[in-house]
Amino acid sequence: MSDATSPDPAPEPARAALPSNPPADDAPEQPSPGAANEPPPDALPGSSSAASDGAAGEGASAAGAASPRPTERAARPSFVFFGIVSAIALLLDIGSKAWAEIVLLRRPPHDPAIVIIPDHLTFTLAYNKGGAWGLLQDANEPIRLPFFVLVSALAVLFIVSLYGKLAPNQTALKWGLPLVFGGALGNLSDRITRSSVIDFIDYRADWVLAMNRAVAKVVNGWALTDHWPTFNVADIAICVGVGLMAVDMFTSRRATERKPSPPAVARASEPPRA
Repeated sequence: MSDATSPDPAPEPARAALPSNPPADDAPEQPSPGAANEPPPDALPGSSSAASDGAAGEGASAAGAASPRPTERAARPSFVFFGIVSAIALLLDIGSKAWAEIVLLRRPPHDPAIVIIPDHLTFTLAYNKGGAWGLLQDANEPIRLPFFVLVSALAVLFIVSLYGKLAPNQTALKWGLPLVFGGALGNLSDRITRSSVIDFIDYRADWVLAMNRAVAKVVNGWALTDHWPTFNVADIAICVGVGLMAVDMFTSRRATERKPSPPAVARASEPPRA
């Protein structure tokens, strides 16, 4: 009788591994109801990070207050304004000289002047080949004309370059420079076209005679007269412009002296010292 081998018992099905409860120490802590509203430690008022952030905020605020916004910045003087004022001065000068030549040349020889204010102001036609107070009046034409053309050209270049650097608050120079520019062009056009400048405004006063007497004590051969040198509209524009330039020079100096020193701004990276 042979022994029959019994079949191996069937293996038990594998059970699904149940998740093991994590240790109590590894479980995440649940935040308390009031913890969400508490600031982080580095944001406490006494922490160095908070102090650094506060200094940075104060520095940014001070910088923002010191520098004006683009919409608040005043615009620099434009060359459109410069051209308009210069053109007005030039046209007034050219027009007045044309009127003087047309009207005063028709006056009779025994009464060549037009009296505006008796004993003080008259219109009398004159041709000045020299500069102010007869400068280079007797010089030769090849010397006189290039000299005045060169001086006028240098003055024009200086005026244009200076106007482009004006600050928005320099109102006096904003008006003065184009007046000088227009007057210089008016006299320069006369020198180029006529080799002389047309003058027609004659002014006399007792203080002019007193001034000439004072100058004669210093300068030998100075003429004693109560007449101011005959001038024109271009000379008026130049004198007014130069006066405005002087006003700007004095006002700018006073503004610089009265300007307070800017307050020190703490660096954002440096915490305040105890």
